[in-house]
Amino acid sequence: MRYDALVFDADGVLCEPTDLGALRRAIRRAFRAHGVDDPPPDAVDRLLGTTPADLRAVCDELAIADVAGFWRDRDRHASAAQRAAIRRGEKRLYDDVSAVTDLPVGRAVVSNNQQATVAFLLDHAGLADRFHPVIGRAPTLADVANKKPSPHHVERAVAALGAERPLFVGDSNVDLGAAAAAGIDAAFVRREHRRDYALEYEPTHELTSLAELADLVTPPQRAAADD
Repeated sequence: MRYDALVFDADGVLCEPTDLGALRRAIRRAFRAHGVDDPPPDAVDRLLGTTPADLRAVCDELAIADVAGFWRDRDRHASAAQRAAIRRGEKRLYDDVSAVTDLPVGRAVVSNNQQATVAFLLDHAGLADRFHPVIGRAPTLADVANKKPSPHHVERAVAALGAERPLFVGDSNVDLGAAAAAGIDAAFVRREHRRDYALEYEPTHELTSLAELADLVTPPQRAAADD
């Protein structure tokens, strides 16, 4: 099948994953702002990627009453840490992103990372006009529930693109699960950090480079020859 739109995950697909040490430091700053100076390592790690239930459980265990405020602070510090890493060149776009920015189909981004982080990444790289819409996560409790594998933001992107045959391009089981829930095909990018990653879903395509997408998209229509 040829696809008329591409929806990309960000981290691990368009750009290098964030250093977990930097995220842990950001989460500890949020804890300190809410009166927890020495949070247990397990509590920090549970907030690297979380569900509403996990978040509320951690806050209950550590007597943090303002759950929504704590989450906003967690996201604010995490986004600031990532934007600093982008500026320092420590979180970079993959070289093969250049192979997709001019493909003749619509291109969107749907990420579980913060909207501020993803938008900054593309703007910093000079690619803000090559992907639309760019949908990251808002720093709210409601949007924690909308994270992939929920299809919520994937469906928003597909609707905005007006696509009939979209392909979701990801590097994780949550990406594949979101595509399945949205009822669209998925491509799994097996980069170095996913060399031994076990898949829980069968992707429609498995790629080693984004350059392989050129063979999967609808070619541009040629103008009719003059009589």
